[in-house]
Amino acid sequence: MDRFDNDKNRDSATRATGGHPIGTGVGAVAGGVAGAAAAGAAAGTIAAGPVGTAVGAVVGAVAGGLLGHGIAEMIDPAAEDAYWRDNYSSRPYVGSDASYDDYGPAYRYGVDAATKYRGRSFDDVDAELGSNWPSTRGTSRLEWDRAKHAARDSWQRVSDTIERAIPGDSDRDGK
Repeated sequence: MDRFDNDKNRDSATRATGGHPIGTGVGAVAGGVAGAAAAGAAAGTIAAGPVGTAVGAVVGAVAGGLLGHGIAEMIDPAAEDAYWRDNYSSRPYVGSDASYDDYGPAYRYGVDAATKYRGRSFDDVDAELGSNWPSTRGTSRLEWDRAKHAARDSWQRVSDTIERAIPGDSDRDGK
């Protein structure tokens, strides 16, 4: 059985249960935006004053967290793993000598990184991801110069899914 089967709410890097890793990242961004909007509206109301601003920020953060959790349910690490397992061999960067065991960790790394670095482009964090690859690659035989193509691919797939749910170009890829 694949390590992602039946545990959508596990962090794929740490295996910890609880908050969905995608929901945490998306919720934080959405909560910040919603909180800022609510706080700004409250600040504009003289009757509400500072208390209204604080309440607006809390309400915005909670709403953002709920939105993030909803989007997180759309991005299922097990479904992502299944997608890449079925499609990795058709990707132009996959060598004939490689197996999914080599590329799977890179795809999972891209999914996790897309949420951790929400709002940034892959190119912005490529060097940091490359530095951290040796400690996250598991049994993959790929060096970062080969693994990063798979990580970028899965990052883009997750980013596109999120952008369909939250309009805008949050990953600054022009889409």
